[in-house]
Amino acid sequence: MDRRHFVKSASAAAGLMVMSPFEFKLERGAGKKYISDRIMLGKTGIEVSRMAMGTGTNGDNKHSNQTRQLGIKGLSDLLRAAYDRGVFFWETADQYGSHPHLKEALKHVPREKVVVMTKTHASTEDEMKVDLDRFRSELGIDYIDIILLHCMISKDWPVEKQGAMNYLSQARENKLIRAHGVSNHSLEALQSAAASPWVQVNLARINPAGVSMDADVLTVTTILRQMNQSGKALIGMKILGAGQLIDRKDECLRFALEQEYLNCFTIGIESLDQFLDLEKRVPECS
Repeated sequence: MDRRHFVKSASAAAGLMVMSPFEFKLERGAGKKYISDRIMLGKTGIEVSRMAMGTGTNGDNKHSNQTRQLGIKGLSDLLRAAYDRGVFFWETADQYGSHPHLKEALKHVPREKVVVMTKTHASTEDEMKVDLDRFRSELGIDYIDIILLHCMISKDWPVEKQGAMNYLSQARENKLIRAHGVSNHSLEALQSAAASPWVQVNLARINPAGVSMDADVLTVTTILRQMNQSGKALIGMKILGAGQLIDRKDECLRFALEQEYLNCFTIGIESLDQFLDLEKRVPECS
């Protein structure tokens, strides 16, 4: 199936027509929020769409739902369809195995108009250098917008990852990346991220039910507000509780949109129908 037919048929199935970015803006209601809103990511100077296209649902061992179900062409077509509708923030990770899929999509859109965020498990300077060179090759790009240290659990990660952090700081000065930060998977790691001046971007688990989060909702939101006030950029993940809150989708979206400390959020998208559903729901929940 070619890309034009892919977009047209999936849109028709969802009862929507494909509009140009200009036409889409004319349809917007005053005060509403949209997944394609352009948001400044903290103090990084990087502008992103309100929603990022997550490519790592159940991502592990170089595979994810997206790579398994869609393949390189299918995921590339999905990312390009999202780009055509104003969503230009694409999230990946070495662990997901989706770098080649983004590479294919990036062949067909202007590089400077897409924000790419990936993640690494590197700890030392040497490991980080190897990863950064490999990532850029796998993605087919000269620079990466955002790199995160992936899945921090230990409270001592700023010591354990110091080598990788040093290399990423140098890489930012050399314009090989634009910003660096962490994703957290424990309360202790989140607290360390809040205290670290090195963290520019933090990817944090947040939803109204506390599912797959680092701690209870009040504890996490309190820390995230403090991080926001200190100038860190905050991206929400696990917005739908890793799929466990899918039957509470509107409640979860409404909650995420109400968290003023969040710059944006990422959701794993596995089909154009899912994307179009979120495109419709977000303004209705705002």
